[in-house]
This record gives sequence, C-alpha cells and structure tokens, in this order.
Amino acid sequence: MQRKGWFFISALSVAVFLSGCNSDEGVGGEGSGSGDEQGEIEIFSWWTGAGEEDGLLALIDYFEEEYPELTVNNAAVAGGAGTNAKAVLATRMQGNDPPSTFQVHAGEELIQTWVAADMMEPLNDFYEENELMDKFPEELIEMVSSEGTIYSVPMNIHRSNVVFYNLSVFEENGLEPPTSLEELLEVAEVLDAAGVTPIALGDQEPWTATHLFENILLAELGPDAYNSLWQGELSFEDPSVVHAAEVFGELLDYVNTDHASRNWQDSAQLVGEGEAAMINMGDWAHGYFLNDLNLAVNEDYGYFPFPGTEGSFNVVSDTFGLPSGVSNPDEVKEFLGVLATPEAQDIFNPLKGGIPARVDADESNYDVYGQSAIEDFRNGALTPSLAHGSAMSEGYLTQANQAVNIFVTQRDVDRFLSSLENARSE
Repeated sequence: MQRKGWFFISALSVAVFLSGCNSDEGVGGEGSGSGDEQGEIEIFSWWTGAGEEDGLLALIDYFEEEYPELTVNNAAVAGGAGTNAKAVLATRMQGNDPPSTFQVHAGEELIQTWVAADMMEPLNDFYEENELMDKFPEELIEMVSSEGTIYSVPMNIHRSNVVFYNLSVFEENGLEPPTSLEELLEVAEVLDAAGVTPIALGDQEPWTATHLFENILLAELGPDAYNSLWQGELSFEDPSVVHAAEVFGELLDYVNTDHASRNWQDSAQLVGEGEAAMINMGDWAHGYFLNDLNLAVNEDYGYFPFPGTEGSFNVVSDTFGLPSGVSNPDEVKEFLGVLATPEAQDIFNPLKGGIPARVDADESNYDVYGQSAIEDFRNGALTPSLAHGSAMSEGYLTQANQAVNIFVTQRDVDRFLSSLENARSE
C-alpha cells in the first residue's frame, strides 16, 4: 500500500493575487480584523450549502456550549469549493484584516499560498499541548506542515474519487456500477440511448469539471504515476495523460446540456430526481442528498469508487489555522482545540458528509457510507486532489481551471495539455 510520496512542497510561486502582501505594513503586524474583538472569534469559511452549513452551525453551537464566555461570528461566504471566499480572504489578508481563523484545504493551498507568504503562525506547541501528534495520520500532518512546522488543524476528510448514482435508474436499465473507464463509457451509452442523462455536471464554477478530470487521470495513470504528474516527474505529453484527456472529452458528450448554468448542488439534484444517473462529486454530495433532498443511502442512491480508481483515495481535507496578526490568538486556540476533539469532529462530519480526520473518532456515529469511507481511507493509496488545492499551488489551480473550462467548450486535447504543462513554469 502506497501512502507517501506526494506530500511535497511545490516549487511553484504563490498565487498571483497575493503579490504585494509582504509590504511595509505586513500581514503579520498588528491585526485590526473584525474577528479580533476580545470575546469574539470570527470563523471564515465557504460552508453555506446544505449539509455543510448544518455541520458548521452544530460545531459552533458545541463550541459556545464549551466556552460560553466566547461568541462566534460566522463569516461564511457562499460559493462551491471556496471560489468566492478565497478572493474575499485574499483581499482581507492583504489589507491586514485577517479573520480569527479560516477554512483552507490541506496541502499546497495552505503551504504555497499562506505559509509561503509568512501569514500563518506555527502550531507545533499547540499540537504537543493537546497531545495531537498521534491523533491524526502522519501523512495528514505532513500535508499541513512545511519543513517540520505544523500550520493548521484538520477538521475532516473528503473523498474526491467517488460516484453517486440513482439506484432506480440503474435498476430500470439493468445496469451495474462500472469498474473501469471503458465500462463507464459503455454504461453512459446505454443510458443515453434510454433517454437518461448519464453524467450530471454543474460547471458554472469550473472546479467541478477539473474534479472530474482529475479522477479520470487517477483511473488512467494509477496512484503512483498520478502522484508523479503533480511532482513534475511525468509530462502532460505522456501517452497515458493524452488518453485520459481524450476520455474526458468523450465523457463530456454524456453530460447534461445545461451544465454551464448549474452549480454542483443543481447537478446533484438531477441525480436525486432521476433525470441523470450519476455524478462524480466529493462526499459532501452525500450530505446534500441526505440533508437537502431527504434521500436514503442504498435505498434512493448508491455510491462506488470512480471507475478505475478502486484502492485509491483522492484526499480533500478542510483545516483551520492561526493567521498572523490576530489580537486574540489564545481565544483562537481555544476554538482550534475544540475543533480537534473527536466530539467536535463526530458532530460536524456526519452532517457535512465527510469522515473525521482523527484516527480515534467513533465510527458508530457514521452511516454505512461514512464507515466505508473510513475503511477506504485507512487502507487506500492516498492521492492529492488538484481541484481542491492539495496537489498544486493556488496559482497553478487557477490556470488549470481556465484550461479545463476552455477544453469543455473546444475539446482541443493538444492545447489543453500544453496549457497544463506550461503552467508549471509560470
């Protein structure tokens, strides 16, 4: 089982939108943010959708019960995968107005965007004081560390390479879950002929199409070569990568025609209502099906690893750290301390649709999907998500999303892969 090798520090530059952050004032100076008021902690995230908002509110309630002298300012900004929140956050950080703490994906999004810009405080002592070093997988701690210094606390684990499907649609068409890219295309053809949209996509925000592409890459390359691609050891001109892009183009022929006007929730709704058969989405979609559409897992919808990725676990982890310059760091650490507990993680994650980052959380708090995801996380080959900031820097991801968006409309494989390759050196 391969579980190491991709937790590296990219040589790519910090995202362009952060240029100028290390000015004379410096983000690390005395903060004046609205979350700095004594007795108030400002929690900045993009958790506003069904399931994720429920989890966040339950987490806040739990924290305020534990610390009644403190109040939480929920500063969530709507937008899937943090599209809008990240822009707002960058402006605030550059303006010396950091929130008390903010949601950030483990991996390169944290390290290359905020740590490289010297905007986060070390948390090694915090980990030691709270006896956390053996409470998270070693690989996960590496994801939130740079040169041995830890900078954030993982709240959850999500899986990128999972497909949710409408059970009735599959049964009515005599279909079984596909286990390879070839079978996925065959199933899509059967569904298309039956008048059912095979794959739901909502790329109003381009990260969802990137999410689909990264899992086609994982299926085609396998975990070792997939990791090598992001480490710069495999070229985007490699025949296997070219074939993955070609399959991506073929699958796009089977998505809903109105994909550009839908977000991920809208596209997931197509699956829930039986207008579409499948959606490749992180397991926050599980929370959406349960909490917003009131559907039952293994009765109304099922799930399977993205075809060809059995045995791999494409990791997305939401974390929170301590920004430099806040005036109430001790109070923020109180929140981080609660967030790191198994009680808080077991309150939040069943509602959000993910699984706990801690290794000692109570599995009985999770449904059949959650328990299967916990098992797969423990035993699978871990790989980083490009679409969610773990594999590459925020600057690279911005360019990758643009390249994917162009490919969705133009289907030019050579141009697409050249753009992804050239973005490495920019």
